[in-house]
Amino acid sequence: MLGFQDEVWWSRFARPSLNAWSEGPALRLQQLSADPQDAEPKALSCYGLLRADTGQMLLRFVKGRPVSQVTEDFLAWVCERLASEGKKALLMIWDNASWHVSHRVRAWIGAHNRRARAEGGVRIVTCRLPSKSPWLNRIEPSWVHGKRAIHEPERPLTIAEVMERVCTYYGCEQLLPLEQNIG
Repeated sequence: MLGFQDEVWWSRFARPSLNAWSEGPALRLQQLSADPQDAEPKALSCYGLLRADTGQMLLRFVKGRPVSQVTEDFLAWVCERLASEGKKALLMIWDNASWHVSHRVRAWIGAHNRRARAEGGVRIVTCRLPSKSPWLNRIEPSWVHGKRAIHEPERPLTIAEVMERVCTYYGCEQLLPLEQNIG
């Protein structure tokens, strides 16, 4: 199966780039400001894989930030999902983020592929895009449309609302966020 993988930050405050036609003065979205009493994070990290075969998005949110360990957890989850469908291999297009090219992730993929060959499962074949070429990754426009679709111009969303709106927009189940292990 061919898949396009990327990570994105879903902001509770940043306004997406929108265009609107209006008679009279141009419409403008105002930047929302954070309430000092608001303890929730300003943004939420999310891993996604856009499937070329179905156009479906596989998403997992992250408590913390994208790091090698969370990337491994996401890839293991994706492989479990694909194996349940009878898939044997994932050709994954992704960028050169430091957590993609790290020695740890490359070693994990190698060990995972050896296990998949020996015991059965989904092997991962990675194809890295050239640096500074996001337009080559088909998941990028999907992120832009998603950010526009979930935006709330009147007030900041809560983290729970962001997660719910994103999962509803992409038609995927809302799972518990992956956890960044600290230590």
